[in-house]
Amino acid sequence: MNQALQLGFRTFINLSSFPVDPRKLGIGRLAPLRGKVMGSKRRSFSNPSSIADQNIDKKLRDAIDNDNYTISDNPILKDIKDDPSKIKAMTIQQLRTALRTAGIPPKGLKRELVSALQSYLAKEIDGESSLLADKQDPSNSDKRISMMMETKSVEDQVQDANSFSKVSEVQQSRRTVKQLQIKGKTVDVNAKIVATEQKKSACASGRMTSLTKKKASSDVDSKYVSAKNRVTLPVNQSESWTILAHKKPQKGWIAYNPRTMRRSLPIENTKFVKILSWNVNGLRALLKLEGFSAMELAKQENFDVLCLQETKLQEKDVESIKQSLIEGYENSFWTCSNTRLGYSGTAIISRIKPLAVRYGLGISDHDSEGRVVTAEFDSFYLLSVYVPNSGDGLRRLAYRITEWDPSLGNYIKELEKSKPVILTGDLNCAHEEIDIYNPAGNRRSAGFTIEERQSFSTNFLSRGFVDTFRKQNPDVVGYTYWGYRHGARKGNKGWRLDYFLVSEAIADDVHDSFILPDVIGSDHCPIGLVLKL
Repeated sequence: MNQALQLGFRTFINLSSFPVDPRKLGIGRLAPLRGKVMGSKRRSFSNPSSIADQNIDKKLRDAIDNDNYTISDNPILKDIKDDPSKIKAMTIQQLRTALRTAGIPPKGLKRELVSALQSYLAKEIDGESSLLADKQDPSNSDKRISMMMETKSVEDQVQDANSFSKVSEVQQSRRTVKQLQIKGKTVDVNAKIVATEQKKSACASGRMTSLTKKKASSDVDSKYVSAKNRVTLPVNQSESWTILAHKKPQKGWIAYNPRTMRRSLPIENTKFVKILSWNVNGLRALLKLEGFSAMELAKQENFDVLCLQETKLQEKDVESIKQSLIEGYENSFWTCSNTRLGYSGTAIISRIKPLAVRYGLGISDHDSEGRVVTAEFDSFYLLSVYVPNSGDGLRRLAYRITEWDPSLGNYIKELEKSKPVILTGDLNCAHEEIDIYNPAGNRRSAGFTIEERQSFSTNFLSRGFVDTFRKQNPDVVGYTYWGYRHGARKGNKGWRLDYFLVSEAIADDVHDSFILPDVIGSDHCPIGLVLKL
């Protein structure tokens, strides 16, 4: 774990060694970068904003136009700005006081007050710092807006894919010129698509490998935390994950918003490892998807280890992909289904060389579908796991709860005798009602039966493993899976099926457990873990 390799991203896959015409793959393309700016008047969206959001926008504009105002002038707002997690613990009276201080009408139930205050803080952090910087140096707008990515749903991305121009053929494509009015002065802002090489050099500079000392103040963890480099529009339909979508929401529940809920990197001189996990629902299909860029994901997140599930690869595909991985990620370990080709499959890709790797659970009845890869590192075991789905008609439910789950639970408890365990992947279970949009309508659906939920508790949680996202966000509705039918992702009608479970011994060392709902390309989205070492 003491050795870390320097990461130099040109692309996640080296196309020259991949036995397919590179022009057919989506790797060389950047996701569409779209510049959006806020003028002196707001535009109306197709989905009208709530009265509270309109009031927030008006007050925020007034605050930004006032040169003498900063949130640090008010101790109440400064305190919750420094630690947004305090908002959920505030009483209704405290929330109303804070909103009045910000000049926002304190109306509604507690969850509405919480949402209004979080929205205000997000706009203050993202919007005010960006606009104030423009007052000092309007030329910064070009750089900032060219780096901003507008998130779209899976359906919209696929629909628009054919309209994207190849970045390699278009060095700089001018977008519509926007005018940003600042205190009566007009500044022209050109939103541009930045060339691949320009983006590469800009994002690669200043990166440090993990397990070394990292600067939290300058190394920004993601675009959500990087408030100073973005102009943020009000929450709207393009950020569907910010919708509190649930058939039966409980008092105090709020929607997961990575812009305000993700934590910045640990403080300077703190060693940590960053792990991502993603059910890609077919790796080859993902790499061919126009609009998806593995390079962009890697540069945004700067992960140390990537765990994949449902790769759907065959053994004959693995070697060519392994040989195509860029320098710094030579350590990759793959397992495929032998009984059903192009099915299941898991992998671990790492810039850190593990001490040892093993495949499966060591039980032949469970190890023919390529569902488990285990990597041993200095201070923990890491498992990439794709738990069997109970299937249509719950035909595999009995196998799942009486054989697979107990075997996996026994396996990780055996590993835990020597060092802590991190288990991640698609565990195919929405454990609680907060983890699924429509609990009442899915009582006998695979992934939410009472049998599966009880098995999840019995074999994992009750045996000392901690659900890191739920521990960090007890009242947050955050999904990781949306079916392709009926526009589920656009309406945020999802399930939380993907987890990071960790041994209780290291649960307090988890710095952040997060979801990346804006990353498209699969019916699942990636999840992440930052663990202090």
